[in-house]
Amino acid sequence: MTLVDTHVVLWLALEPDRISKKARAVIEQTRQRGHGLAISDITLLEIATAENKGRVTLNSSLETFLSEIEARFVVLPITGKVCVRAMGFPATYPKDPADRIIAATAIVEGLPLVTADDAIRRSMALPTIW
Repeated sequence: MTLVDTHVVLWLALEPDRISKKARAVIEQTRQRGHGLAISDITLLEIATAENKGRVTLNSSLETFLSEIEARFVVLPITGKVCVRAMGFPATYPKDPADRIIAATAIVEGLPLVTADDAIRRSMALPTIW
């Protein structure tokens, strides 16, 4: 299984050309092997927030779009272990709570994270793919 960051979910659905060749290959390999692509449940909130603020235009209603995401991805919950890990990142790690939850979920679940986020990738706090 591979965890994907929120922007990757949106790009897969709306702008697939924005995904790097390496990330696209990993996503395809994961799908071909029958392993699930996963998201943190906070990704659903991030998508809803982005749509509400007009930062993204969805090709369906928000509820329909989120239902499709839930059907296509394994949605991993925020657990106590994830919360503790999210608070344990060094001060150099991005402060955004969603970024911390997503990365902590990847670490706790032992999954690589597909992300284009430079700050997360530069932090070297977890294995990333881009």
